[in-house]
Amino acid sequence: MTGARRDTLGYTFVGASFVIFGAIGALVRMTSMPASTLIVARMVIAASLVGLIFVRRPLLDELRDRRTVGWLCLMGAFSASTLLLYFFALRLTDVAIGTFLMFTGPVYVALVAPRLLHQRTDRIVYPALGLAVAGMLAILLPGLTGAQRVSVAGVACGVATGVLYAAYALTAKFLTRTMRSVTIALSEMVLDAVFLLPLAVWQVADTGYRLTRHDLIVTLVLGVVCTALPYVMYVEGLRRIRVEHASILGFLEPVSAPFYALVLLGEATTATTVVGGALIVAAGVLVVAFGSPEEAQAGEVVPT
Repeated sequence: MTGARRDTLGYTFVGASFVIFGAIGALVRMTSMPASTLIVARMVIAASLVGLIFVRRPLLDELRDRRTVGWLCLMGAFSASTLLLYFFALRLTDVAIGTFLMFTGPVYVALVAPRLLHQRTDRIVYPALGLAVAGMLAILLPGLTGAQRVSVAGVACGVATGVLYAAYALTAKFLTRTMRSVTIALSEMVLDAVFLLPLAVWQVADTGYRLTRHDLIVTLVLGVVCTALPYVMYVEGLRRIRVEHASILGFLEPVSAPFYALVLLGEATTATTVVGGALIVAAGVLVVAFGSPEEAQAGEVVPT
């Protein structure tokens, strides 16, 4: 290790990316496009935009590097599997249960990241994580207490989603040590689209879906605003800060989601959502203000 650094810009990038991700749920509900088809479409749009802006010789060289291409494919498999199993969890069990199980991912990250990435444990992570999980429980409390559908298959998919989310975050963090952020983000978008394309084609054929102008506009917003921009911001922020801190800031996504639901769908916010949001914001403040800085690694890539 060559030293440690504290990077406010990294926290800003990660936090802002998750706040933007919070709009996805409300936007998805505004379109009738099948879920997997919508994911593939937004990833293709986002990858096309990022590729158009950033594709240069260094990026292409990184994509041809056999030492890292396997890790990129593994990250893409984790990412696509997370998206797919989360979809299945929401279909097989209540939304609150599926969402809560997905957000157990940061717990797994906090437990294994120091060992896998050979860093000292940051003690502030545990109280911050406790606040974030408590906040998540408060937000989902009405749905959890009134759960109607609790299936073994749905819970299994939810648990797998949390594990795969953690695996994705750790793999992406590992890759940031040797690859540029744009390369990682672009690869994830392309691989998500490739892995989910068969299901998307099947869903379109099964439902007889036809693209409408309204769905096209929503998909473009999802691709450009909610995917291309925040994916690049997230990976760049992840490169700069501890993966445990980034995972805790990920709870900002469900905090911001009710705001978008209010603005775009007219859905009122509950008192428990406000309380839960306050706890999650407090958790974010803890890691930003008191967390240990990222420890620089020998040979780490410096962005240009």
